[in-house]
Amino acid sequence: MPPRSALFSQRTLILTLLMLLSCGFFATSLLSYLASRGAIRDGIINTELPLTSDTVYSEIQKDLLRPVQISSMMAQDTFLRDWLLAGEQDAERITRYLGEVMAGQNTFTAFLVSDASRTYYQAKGVLKKVDPQAWRDAWYFRLRDGSAPYETNVDLDMANQDTLTVFINYRVLDYQQRFIGAAGVGLSVDAVIRLIDQYQRRYQRSVFFTDAEGKVLLTASEGGPHGLRVGDLMSASPALRNLSERMPSPTPGSHSYEDAEGHSHFLNVRLLPELNWYLMVDKRETGALDRIRESLYINLTICAMITLVVLSLLNAMIKRHQDNTEALATLDSLTGLPNRRSFDLLAEQALQQAQREQSTLVALLIDLDHFKALNDTHGHLAGDAVLSQFALVLQGSLRQADVLCRWGGEEFIVLLRDVDEAGALQVAEKIRLRTEQARFVFEDRSLQLTTSIGLTRLQAGDQLQSLISRADHALYRAKQGGRNRVCSERTSREHA
Repeated sequence: MPPRSALFSQRTLILTLLMLLSCGFFATSLLSYLASRGAIRDGIINTELPLTSDTVYSEIQKDLLRPVQISSMMAQDTFLRDWLLAGEQDAERITRYLGEVMAGQNTFTAFLVSDASRTYYQAKGVLKKVDPQAWRDAWYFRLRDGSAPYETNVDLDMANQDTLTVFINYRVLDYQQRFIGAAGVGLSVDAVIRLIDQYQRRYQRSVFFTDAEGKVLLTASEGGPHGLRVGDLMSASPALRNLSERMPSPTPGSHSYEDAEGHSHFLNVRLLPELNWYLMVDKRETGALDRIRESLYINLTICAMITLVVLSLLNAMIKRHQDNTEALATLDSLTGLPNRRSFDLLAEQALQQAQREQSTLVALLIDLDHFKALNDTHGHLAGDAVLSQFALVLQGSLRQADVLCRWGGEEFIVLLRDVDEAGALQVAEKIRLRTEQARFVFEDRSLQLTTSIGLTRLQAGDQLQSLISRADHALYRAKQGGRNRVCSERTSREHA
């Protein structure tokens, strides 16, 4: 008969296996619920809303963006430009031209403003003289003094009983590209609102437009979601406050948020570059997700007890394994350089030696410029490849006695032993120049980056934290100064 200790061990093993199997069963159920929930959410976020947005956008291109093309053709029409350059003789000719544009293109209005005479021409004749002091004419002087070829604004149309109108204001240039006036057409806001109402009925979503500041420009006739009206800021709505804090200005893509009543919503944002507006399509989470969530909570409650037991059994072993792993983890797995834990030990030794021997020690804090943009454009694998190759550039620029470490992300830190500040500036400049000239390779693509470097020297009474803090301030100056440069506490070198 096996000893009692062996029986106990076997019983413990059986119970442990039973708990693991039970946990595995419930974990499978949990994953199934999560997968169902994720599939529904992904369907809404990645398929339903983008498809609605694409469809609305394509229809807007036909119904709302067509005036941009018409205004562009007017601004480049040789008849219109020649008429302005010839001294605006026979105003009836230009009013007839504007009337033909309205009739032929089915626009709500058409206009021309001469910069020479400040006359506002419209299909019905001369409307007025634009005045830089008049609020109604601010759009013209803003367009004249700006650099964009055109602008879109929602304004009152004086020629049509102050009807709210979407105007496309296009710069008219002479043959030497000098500003000579503004031309364009307008679309009645009522027509656009009818389009939005049609979209909402057709797709069962809330559709509205905002500017780059999140101010609502157009909504359905009954308003937008959560009571938004034209002129309201999204951030002013209690239901959208949390979303606005995460997204201060509209960001294209799919987003989720909870309204003031705790209901989940999905929001798809799309930029309309022709108008510089943002198209928002909002959908409230469906009841199917609520039912899945209730089932998920029930299963999580059941599994919680088993999970706690398994975790208590594994905790001691995991903790011991983590302690061993942390004791061995002195190198960064990506670059092969000492990691931050290892650097703390090496740096303390270097500081103590420098203070004991009264020798010099200089810290360089190095950061790759626009590294996030590289990751976003080429992917994180490309970013990893660049970091590995940049580590080789650093190693090739330093002596064996120098301390080099990957500080975190795209930041690296170097401690230069027995070198004065002038020599350290030369080393930092060498690193900057080699980085600028290097071609980093990923999947047969050549990538180019620059680096910003903050430099400081060890001072009396310094601790590691104060030394690095000053290097970080110098790096901040390099970043603020335009990047691709070396900055120290007292000097700054700028490089184009």
